[in-house]
Amino acid sequence: MDAEEFRRAAHSAVDEIVDYFTTLDSRRVVSNVSPGYLRPLLPSAPPEEGEKWEDIQKDIEAKIMPGLTHWYLNFYLPEQSPDFMAFFPANATYPSILGEMYSAAFTAPAFNWLCSPACTELETIVLDWLCNLLHLPESYLSTSATGGGGVIQGSASEAIVTVMIAAREKFIKEYKGQVVPSRDSRTASEEQEEDEVWRLRTRLIALGSEMSHSSTEKAAKIAGVKYQSISVNAADEFALTGRGLKEALLDLTRSGWEPFYLTVTLGTTSTCAVDQFQEIAELKKEYPSLWIHVDAAYAGAVLLLDEYQVLTEGLEAFDSFNFNMHKWLLTNFDASCLFLPRREPLISALSITPSYLQNKYSTSGLVTDYRDWQIPLGRRFRALKIWFVLRSYGVNGLKRHVTRHIELGERFAGWVQEEGKDLFELVAKPQFALTVLRVKIQDEVTTELPGSVSVRGQGRTETKINEGVASDEVHTVFVAKDDDEGTAETDMLSQANAVTKEVYEAINAAGAIFLTGTMIKNVYAIRIVSANEQTDEAHLRKAFEILVKTTKDTLRTLKKQQNGI
Repeated sequence: MDAEEFRRAAHSAVDEIVDYFTTLDSRRVVSNVSPGYLRPLLPSAPPEEGEKWEDIQKDIEAKIMPGLTHWYLNFYLPEQSPDFMAFFPANATYPSILGEMYSAAFTAPAFNWLCSPACTELETIVLDWLCNLLHLPESYLSTSATGGGGVIQGSASEAIVTVMIAAREKFIKEYKGQVVPSRDSRTASEEQEEDEVWRLRTRLIALGSEMSHSSTEKAAKIAGVKYQSISVNAADEFALTGRGLKEALLDLTRSGWEPFYLTVTLGTTSTCAVDQFQEIAELKKEYPSLWIHVDAAYAGAVLLLDEYQVLTEGLEAFDSFNFNMHKWLLTNFDASCLFLPRREPLISALSITPSYLQNKYSTSGLVTDYRDWQIPLGRRFRALKIWFVLRSYGVNGLKRHVTRHIELGERFAGWVQEEGKDLFELVAKPQFALTVLRVKIQDEVTTELPGSVSVRGQGRTETKINEGVASDEVHTVFVAKDDDEGTAETDMLSQANAVTKEVYEAINAAGAIFLTGTMIKNVYAIRIVSANEQTDEAHLRKAFEILVKTTKDTLRTLKKQQNGI
């Protein structure tokens, strides 16, 4: 393909992309192909001679498009596909796509400053912009006295494994400084020193709450350390508290473990819970070697808004913070922004400089080499698309975008609590455009769910209240009792879970909208979230009506089955 052929092909590709966006309303949201659908459609080997672009392009619509699920899309368009309400948004906008086009054209590996100074310097600048926009502590700026700064990672999962490795190496280094004698004074051999360090490694343990994203557990596997989740409860809105964390730390240290890392979350995946940052920050004074990372992948975007600044209190005590531009802030995947108040532990853990990477700029210490801030060596010019989005929308445009979705989410939760009060109950407090609910079991289907459940255990009885769906209350999850008295309640919970799951699966099978299910403690729930730039009340109303109709149909079918019809 020569330059003129590329020009024509590029025009044709852009036209097809725009056509795709404008026809989203007519497309099924969820792909319904079977596993392995694509192989029979493609040749068993690549062509011996090159094909014309026109022939290649035809296969996008004919063979690739049927296997795509259409995630949240945000464009300057009057028509959208706002019916993907599962997981969290995965945004794309025209400005961010243009950034990807330029990045592909420049094809700079950008592993150090010398490779392409603009790649490094623009990344530093736009991340400082974002740090200020989110009202993060000044220590997270690249210009801070503490030596902080930001770096773009591929995903929040990648950010977590990166900082966990830094936390592990920092903890070991500090341990060696405290326990292992200096080279001049020690009598132990270097082999004994290594043995001691390896024994320490077998006792390292990373922590998260039971609502933390699975990426923390996966990172622990990659880092070669044990992982343990800390229980949370509905009374604390499923947030990790300082009290709960301290109990876990004391139990672990008494058992010989060395807690070195903790993920706290601003907006958990299942319920958008926010861990108690101030309490945890205060506790960190007692555990200064515990690296605390903030996973704000989705909900970190709300920090743009003045009314959510209270959520930043305590962040100055933590060791890293990450949020994804590619979720709520109109930038296509991948653009995950990681901030640290001190870059040295990360660079110390990841920096390796063979002779072929040495240059006078890097050795001068006057430039940033982002290869030392990540696991891969090479990296793409991802700062371009963030720069384009920030300039195209402006700060106020991004604020309006987030505010509008929060208001729409509150409206949807209101319908659930008012019009849907006989069918649904909230499982968690609605927030950040996320509503989490489950189906109520009707009297005519089975025994009504109890108002309270006595929970027996270890010599005491606690009462867990089913608080209903009042605007300031949420349903408290059930805990199965360890005697026969809990059997009925457990059966009711199982029935409610089964019905909720059946409703969820029926909605997704129909394909008009796409939702996600989740388990919160022992309750099965349905999550509804919408963060599409063009989503309006009509789109959410459609989703609510589908939810109501499917639930009524499911309950009606169950009643007929019970009556033997």
